[in-house]
Amino acid sequence: MLRFYIAITDLHWGMFIPAIKEQGTEQQQQKWLPLAYKMQIIGCYAQTELGHGFNVHGVETTATFDPKSDEFIINNPTLTSSKWWPGGQGKASTYGVVYARLLVDGKDHGVNGFTVQLQSFDDHSPLSGITVADIGMKFGNGAYYTMDNGVLGFDHVCIPRDQMLMRVSQVTREGKYVQSDVPRQLLYGTMVYVRQTIVANLLVLYHGLYVLPQDTVQSKDNLVLKTVGLRPRFIGEWLKWLYTDVTQRLQANDFSTLPEAHACTSGLKSLTTSSTADAIEECRKLCSCHGYLYSSGLPELFAVYVPACTYEGDNVVLLLQVARFLMKTVSQLESMKQPVGTTVCMGRVEHLLHCCFDVQQADDWLKPTAILEAFEARAARMSVACARNISKMPSQEEGFTELSSDLVETAIAHCQLIVVSKFIEKLKQDIPGKGVKEQLQILCNIYALFLLHKHQGEFLATGAITLKQASLASDQLRVFYAQARPNGIALIDAFNYTNHYLGSVLGRYDGNVHPNLYAKAWENHSMIRLCLTAIVNTFGLR
Repeated sequence: MLRFYIAITDLHWGMFIPAIKEQGTEQQQQKWLPLAYKMQIIGCYAQTELGHGFNVHGVETTATFDPKSDEFIINNPTLTSSKWWPGGQGKASTYGVVYARLLVDGKDHGVNGFTVQLQSFDDHSPLSGITVADIGMKFGNGAYYTMDNGVLGFDHVCIPRDQMLMRVSQVTREGKYVQSDVPRQLLYGTMVYVRQTIVANLLVLYHGLYVLPQDTVQSKDNLVLKTVGLRPRFIGEWLKWLYTDVTQRLQANDFSTLPEAHACTSGLKSLTTSSTADAIEECRKLCSCHGYLYSSGLPELFAVYVPACTYEGDNVVLLLQVARFLMKTVSQLESMKQPVGTTVCMGRVEHLLHCCFDVQQADDWLKPTAILEAFEARAARMSVACARNISKMPSQEEGFTELSSDLVETAIAHCQLIVVSKFIEKLKQDIPGKGVKEQLQILCNIYALFLLHKHQGEFLATGAITLKQASLASDQLRVFYAQARPNGIALIDAFNYTNHYLGSVLGRYDGNVHPNLYAKAWENHSMIRLCLTAIVNTFGLR
């Protein structure tokens, strides 16, 4: 059934191993990776702390180099420095990549990763000076409810010097700190990998297609289609390509695309998880009181996906990181540095700041160029406006604080531009299957014009479109809804999800909802009666 349970070793494969591959030297990889691949050691990724969720720079755990013993001393100086939430750490992990502040001769060299043994191979008990526990039950019955998220404490735990992951920087036997030519941003490469994986897993060809019986029509084939969001799989494919490209470049010591990869995965992780959670809740409400039933599958589905808005980076925090990337891109325009990748349109910023669109009637919105340029103009104008407002502040950091809400909206506009542009780009290619490309074109137009309608205020406020053009876009959107409506059921059935997989009395292939709701109620009633009978018989109650 559509129940998303997490294995306790998921973070071993998904974060512990990638961290060693990306941050360890060749010698360290040769030492640790064979053990990890054979699961002779099970690892976790210990970065988040009780008092420092997403502020990596605020990590308090310390790793102090002791030149006498040639060791690092890992310690939690405060309660809030306790590692909190590492998946797989509460029970399973024997090792962890632990992130701590590197202290050498009294100087703080920032946060670095260290491989640390946590529990005994003999009886799985915590090693001396280490505190390990599971933080307890969590929201929902699926997903991370089954993960042993833990709390991890260190009381002056000594580890060998060579257990510091040293691809980015290292400490010599003499206690000298040496920074390599690898940028420190590589320390966040594991998070880039995890975020692109989250996005790739969440993205489907479309989601949020809600099909409801029309009250005034008896025929089950005549349906009202409400589309609240579409997500092309093309974005997932593109992100996988981007990550592969970045990985290959990193292996060749080319770090030029790392900032954009971080921005893209951060922003799209935020965009997709938020819209997925919102769409599930919208589905539940559209199903009226039936959506509140556990048997509908929607309450559990909501509980499964909502945590994705928080883990591996709070969505608002991630959007602010995207905004920083955009502000840096705008600042570099003055030096005539041409933007590339997803910000390439900023190279035409002067045009986008002053252009007027040739949309005179509703069907002018059929032109992909019109849609794309409207999204480009909105994103560019919002970015430039934020950059100008920040420049008026006493300091850049104060500007980021004061304008944080504007920066978040600017980042969302940029991420939506990425999705729209990649969807349009994909549709320029040959797509197999009779009529498939035509249907995808309709879905692409619905997605773009739905966003334009939803964020109409931003498009109008920035002058990207006129009020008349916004009205024409809404008119054309209704036309696209009408075109998609006859194929709504077929598009959903194309996923070929079985009733068993969906696990819902509402989302049934045969559409036989009401009899099954009634039958499910009696099934639950019978189970309750059976339990009551057992209690009565056990305790002799009458």
